[in-house]
Amino acid sequence: MKKIIEKYFESLVYFYRALKYKVFIILLLSVLIGFLDGLGLTMFLPLLTMVSDTGSGQNGDTENLNFLLKFITDLNIDLTLIRILILMACFFIAKSIVVYLYEVYKVNVQQQFITKIRFKNLNRLNNLAFKYFISSDPGRIQNTMTGEVDRVARAFLTYFTAFQAGIMVVVYMYFAFTIDTKFAILVSIGGVITNFIYKKIYKNTKGASRKLTGENNIFQSLVIQHVSNFKYLKATGSISKYSNKLKSSIDKIEISNVKIGKLAAFLTASREPIVVLVVVSVIYIQTSLLGSSLGPILISLLFFYRALNFLMQMQNQWNKFLAVSGSMENMTRFSDELKLNKEENGSVAIKDRVTKIELNEVYFNYGSNVIINGVSLDIPRHKTIAFVGESGSGKTTLVNLIAGLLPIDRGELLINNNNIADINLNTYQSKIGYITQDPVIFNDTIFNNITFWDEKSDSNIKKFNSAIQKAAIFDFVLEQSEREDTLLGSFGSNLSGGQKQRISIARELYKDVEILILDEATSALDSETEKEIQKNMDSLQGDYTILIVAHRISTIKNADKIVIMNKGKIEDDGSFQKLYENSPYFKKLVSLQELS
Repeated sequence: MKKIIEKYFESLVYFYRALKYKVFIILLLSVLIGFLDGLGLTMFLPLLTMVSDTGSGQNGDTENLNFLLKFITDLNIDLTLIRILILMACFFIAKSIVVYLYEVYKVNVQQQFITKIRFKNLNRLNNLAFKYFISSDPGRIQNTMTGEVDRVARAFLTYFTAFQAGIMVVVYMYFAFTIDTKFAILVSIGGVITNFIYKKIYKNTKGASRKLTGENNIFQSLVIQHVSNFKYLKATGSISKYSNKLKSSIDKIEISNVKIGKLAAFLTASREPIVVLVVVSVIYIQTSLLGSSLGPILISLLFFYRALNFLMQMQNQWNKFLAVSGSMENMTRFSDELKLNKEENGSVAIKDRVTKIELNEVYFNYGSNVIINGVSLDIPRHKTIAFVGESGSGKTTLVNLIAGLLPIDRGELLINNNNIADINLNTYQSKIGYITQDPVIFNDTIFNNITFWDEKSDSNIKKFNSAIQKAAIFDFVLEQSEREDTLLGSFGSNLSGGQKQRISIARELYKDVEILILDEATSALDSETEKEIQKNMDSLQGDYTILIVAHRISTIKNADKIVIMNKGKIEDDGSFQKLYENSPYFKKLVSLQELS
């Protein structure tokens, strides 16, 4: 039974897993709406009986309808025209109240559903293994986290609107069959035929929806790259050529949307003519060919006209649901991928100071490529360790392993004698400051960039001032008209490279970190700015454990130990002077940079 439900009610199962019992409340309210509406319409039956009693001669045709009259008289209600009309009004007023409650509840549940999806995906994204993240498509991530969520919201709305319409069809069919079985059967056949007409439309709509989801992912990826590389594209006159790729992507999205729109337009335009055609045909067949009287047919027609309208509405809404169903499939795959590639996290919390970091025969592979090949290294507390070597020698990968961003494949990485696989990484990584050659600047104020949106309490302001002084950006902040409340612009567009780097450094110092990682943090700066920042960093030695991935040898002269990396291995290590005297590679590196 479970497999059957999951196969034929896949979408309902999807919503149930997120909403649980709330799904059944929505369905129950839908049934109640249909039932009240049906009761309201059935009040035409006693009206018809009253007309028949006055001499229409059709009372015999409506004897099968007396169940309603009997039900009402059992309640000791003496049927008069006024009372019948009042009962009819009461049923429809009750229906309108339930409709209001249904719509309000559905909106609340829809928002809870979307919020739950956003939170779940955000949490899973936060817990995503960095190794998997670096190979992911950022456009797909952005599109799924933003645009696709809105489409899933529409899927929720159209699915339950279609479901409600389906329930209304069942209710009206029940009453119609009770009134005139032959008429009901004939109209039902007409309804089934229309479903075959729309079957191909459903298939085409679902295919177009899947295609649209893929095209939106590509478009988001192109937009991200357009914004990130705007300066280069502008400076090199390449922006028009790249824009053509974006325009081509936009055209493909437009084609898919237009196709879906045309299919939806056909369903909308054809709904009423098909309903009328079915009803007219059935009335002709039953009155002219089968010899039935018109009285019961008219009441049954009232139910069936509404039933067929709701059937068309159900088909229309179902097609709209299929138009965004590709987003549900994408959301499910995306969420499952995030869960499957969750970062492994231990339970040991690093509460004390990090006094020792030790690597014993550490290996790391990326696919079939060996990136780190049997590295052993001790990193004492408050020492500065620098890593040099050719591009691709494994410097950045090694510090990423130490930072817990990447999992080791073999060997041991010990933090305070605890294997990193057993450590709760958040408790360890909160002690790390990470600065790269591409500083992280948020589109916000200086204060929020450095404090990471802490409140402006006295203690936080004191910490902020201490951090900007250590990072040598105190004077710059004072020079701004808005001081620490100055907006930095998108990606720090209002800052120089050196100012961005100092703000990044100040942010890490504000956090009271113990370990500072500088991954070629000054390689993109001019020599004068680099010297100023290097002077600031030298003043921090002895207060932090500092790991430096060096591009320029001048930045690591004062390091306690310099490690030379070559093809994922440690080729040599020692002080600056020792390596200059004993390592031909290091001596050559120093000589070349002194000549540059």
